[in-house]
Parts: sequence; structure tokens; C-alpha cells
Amino acid sequence: MTDLDRLYFRQLLSGRDIAQEDPLARQMVNFIYVIGDRETGEAVIVDPAYDVDGILAVVHGDDMRVAGVLATHYHPDHIGGDMMGHGIRGVVEVLEREPGVKVHVQKTETPWVKRVTGLADVDLVEHESGDVVDVGAVPIRLIHTPGHTPGSQCFLVDDSALVAGDTLFLEGCGRTDLPGGDPRELYLSLTQRLSKVPDDTILFPGHLYSSQPSASMGETRRQNYVFVPKTEEQWLAMFGS
Repeated sequence: MTDLDRLYFRQLLSGRDIAQEDPLARQMVNFIYVIGDRETGEAVIVDPAYDVDGILAVVHGDDMRVAGVLATHYHPDHIGGDMMGHGIRGVVEVLEREPGVKVHVQKTETPWVKRVTGLADVDLVEHESGDVVDVGAVPIRLIHTPGHTPGSQCFLVDDSALVAGDTLFLEGCGRTDLPGGDPRELYLSLTQRLSKVPDDTILFPGHLYSSQPSASMGETRRQNYVFVPKTEEQWLAMFGS
């Protein structure tokens, strides 16, 4: 555990905090996260998209430097690329502006990330579930949570916050009808792979699909309808189509 006073954590909402003039960003309401160690000045960006210059301005304005990028999954609204005919800036532009920075991905997601962004193997760091990325003295544990995509991953930050991408929202969970989606794997991710995350951990989702931007895992487990089914069969009957 790190002294929380040195934990640097920013939650940026696309269309409000960055990319204010981008109609797609305002529609998609993605969250971008910046996590770092105030003492060392190192920070990583989670899912940079839409307004790379705006994101970097926040990081540099807080006297932090970019040490890496963490990707929850390959979808262009999270890491950049083409989506519905819209070109979204993302990890490619971060690497152009921050030489030497790498993108940390779950190894199953590597071919999807490369296909969407055009990045090469040399630009990526592949991970297994359970790997830890240390940002200064701040540990970030990577949890492989397939279902929304094959290599979706969540980030447990300093054992106090869970950055969940599109695996879990405060209300609902990620879709499974897009390429690489698998409803059974998502069920297992929600009920087994994330089961060891304590109730007092704060959940930070990949989109603002609720009235609040964060909530405890305990509250989410009590209030989110995806936890209502008690068996895999019940869950698949509700969410498997």
C-alpha cells in the first residue's frame, strides 16, 4: 500500500473535461484516467482518446510526466482508431508526443489493438492477469476480465480503486455482441475474476452511464442489475443474447 497522499488520480470525462467541442466525445461520455505517484512525478494514462493534447495538458499542468499507457481494451473510443467513420485520436498520438512510452495490453488483446491502431509489437508491453505495473511506488494490478472483448482488463490501483473499462459500469456491464464478445466469459469475469475485489474498493467505469461517476464495489454489487441472476443459466438468459 502507498501513502494515499502521494497517489495521483484524475478522472477525465470526454466532452466535458477534454474534447469539449467534439460531438462524438460528448455522445460517448468516455472516462480517461491518469494515475501516478506525486513524489516521483510519474503517471500512466488509461484509455487516452479524442483529445490527446488536452489530456497531456492536464498531466503536464499537474507537473507529472507520462511513463506509460494502459489499455482496458481495443475499442477505438478507448484507444483511438476508426469508429463509425469517425477518426479518433488515441494511443498513436500519445506515443508520437511522448517518445519511449509503451502501451500495456493484456496479451490476448494484442492482435486486436494492432489491427485498430496500427501499432507494432515494439510499441506494446504484453501482460498476463495478475501482473503489476508499478508507477513510482503506486502498484497497479492487472486483472484479465474477458467478455466485452477477449483481452479486456481491469486495473486495481493501490488496492483502493478499480478502473474497470467496459467490463463493469455502475449500472449494467459491457456489450457482448461486438467482435470478440462472449457473454459466458463476461459472467465469469463479473462473478469470479472480480470476486476478490473488496466491497470498499471504489469502482471507476469506462463511461458515464449513471448519475454518479463512481461508487463502491459493495454498492455496485447491491444495486447493479447484472448481479441479480444467481446462476450462470439465469445470467445468460438475461444477458446472453
